[in-house]
Amino acid sequence: MAGSRAYSPYHRCSDRKGSLLRGSVGRHPTAARRGPRLPVRAPADHALHELVALSRALFDAPDEGEILRLAVDHIAAAGPYRAEAVYLKVGGGLVPGPRNRQPHALAVGRRVRELAGQDGNVTVPGRPWGRALGLRGPGGLHGYLVVTSRSRPTSAERSLLALLIRHTGAALSVAFAHRRQREDALELRRLREERTALQGQLISVVAELGYERAVHTLMAGVAASGGGEEAVTRALHGLTGLPALLEDRFGRLRSWTGPDRPVPYPEPDPVRQNEMLHAVATETGPVRIRDRLITLIRPHGEILGVLALVDARDEADEHTVLVLGYAAASLALELTHLRNLAEVELRLHRELADDLLAGTDEASAYARSEAVGHDLHGSHYVVVVQWSNRTADDSFAQTVSRAAVAVGMRSLLTRRSDHVVLITGDRPHARALYEALTRETGTRSGTIGVSAPCDAVDDIPHHYQEAQRALDVRRHSHERYGATFFDELGLYRILGPGNDHRELETFVHEWLGQLIDYDSRHHAAMVETLSRYFDCGGNYDETADSLAIHRSTLRYRLQRIRDISGHDLANVEDRLNLQVATRVWKIVLGGPG
Repeated sequence: MAGSRAYSPYHRCSDRKGSLLRGSVGRHPTAARRGPRLPVRAPADHALHELVALSRALFDAPDEGEILRLAVDHIAAAGPYRAEAVYLKVGGGLVPGPRNRQPHALAVGRRVRELAGQDGNVTVPGRPWGRALGLRGPGGLHGYLVVTSRSRPTSAERSLLALLIRHTGAALSVAFAHRRQREDALELRRLREERTALQGQLISVVAELGYERAVHTLMAGVAASGGGEEAVTRALHGLTGLPALLEDRFGRLRSWTGPDRPVPYPEPDPVRQNEMLHAVATETGPVRIRDRLITLIRPHGEILGVLALVDARDEADEHTVLVLGYAAASLALELTHLRNLAEVELRLHRELADDLLAGTDEASAYARSEAVGHDLHGSHYVVVVQWSNRTADDSFAQTVSRAAVAVGMRSLLTRRSDHVVLITGDRPHARALYEALTRETGTRSGTIGVSAPCDAVDDIPHHYQEAQRALDVRRHSHERYGATFFDELGLYRILGPGNDHRELETFVHEWLGQLIDYDSRHHAAMVETLSRYFDCGGNYDETADSLAIHRSTLRYRLQRIRDISGHDLANVEDRLNLQVATRVWKIVLGGPG
């Protein structure tokens, strides 16, 4: 069969009255219910006429199966023949008819395939004469009709059989041509429909690309306009109709455009914020979290901000996602530019602060401070910040800088190995700075020391030492975390690093030497008990609680301190000297050990 499309050649006969081989193969033509009624053995003068009628029926048949059925049912019109089997060529192979005679089907089928497209003899028991005749047409072999006879056919009967075979082959060629036409028509229709669908997709893609170009052009224009973050969120809100907002990476609002802005804006939870950032960073594209569609602004891996749309009704579509992506790209450029400016400014501030802490001439200091936009005239304070869970790196320095700005401190900033230093005008809001850093870092384990006011540039190094002294005193006090001003230290101001260390040791030995020796020999804690007693203002209950001992144990220890040291805690002068000695022992000399 021409063409490569596989199909069942006999399925069209199954829904008709009768089948490919109605009754048994070779049944008398008068048993056929379709096609012309032909006599069992037509007289010689009528045989040709009957085959002509059969030929018309063959060419009028709707499909290959019906053609073969007609040929088989009317094989007797050509002579004393019986149809043993039919085969139809499909996809390069021969498919047997459903009602081929079964007793010898395997042997007949093997013989037909051995003929390889040629006509040939076929042996069937009880049938002396048998032939496999190819059904051919212009396209080549279409199949086989296997015919047998109880007697050797005459020359006329052979001619009639050959005529039937040729007409059957020609009818199959026509049927195959019609099938190809139908298949070609269906394929053409499918291709047209596919072309129409592709054209529709192409139109959609062109429209989408046009929309993308329009959005890209708009966002690029917004970014180039210098309108900053507000301009981008305003454009995002205008394109989507949804409230648009920008937060910094810590969750603090930078810009909001659209209705329903919370007032006041919720204070961020550092733990939840970090969880949200991680969840969004692990996904590709925007992520929905509750009523917000969120994307991160991170041009080079580092998160610079969080851009979001408030979509409570879940209205966002692919165009919303597209616009959000372009807005994030525009903000990435804007925030990167701001970040670079901030880094340059921070570096200039740091270089100036480093020189001021080390000591520099006034003229140069004033000129440089004006260049970076900081007024060095007037009183200044040095502020030292240290946090137990944070290394004093650039990240922490930027955190301190943001917190200082948030509480209204105008300052120059630099950092040392374990702390950050601010040189700030006016009296700093150190306690407000401590609270701001507590929120930023998520912990209260930080200490801030503030110097006395400084009125001269060349005196800043000395006031830096004062700030360090205030921080050191606070760290060794009972309440070690918080902010301490040097001018509030009182007596502790004389215990600074500028005093003679040997004299301090002598003073401590004079008043606490016997207690220190006793503690060393007996692994006791008399000096620590006395120091804690003074820290608690002489309150027995607080002192006992801080040492985790019973009140009676504290009374015993204080009596032993009197006995060992020979000093009376009830004496005002002894009490003052002992208190100063314990402070020097703890702060200057390092305490136990």
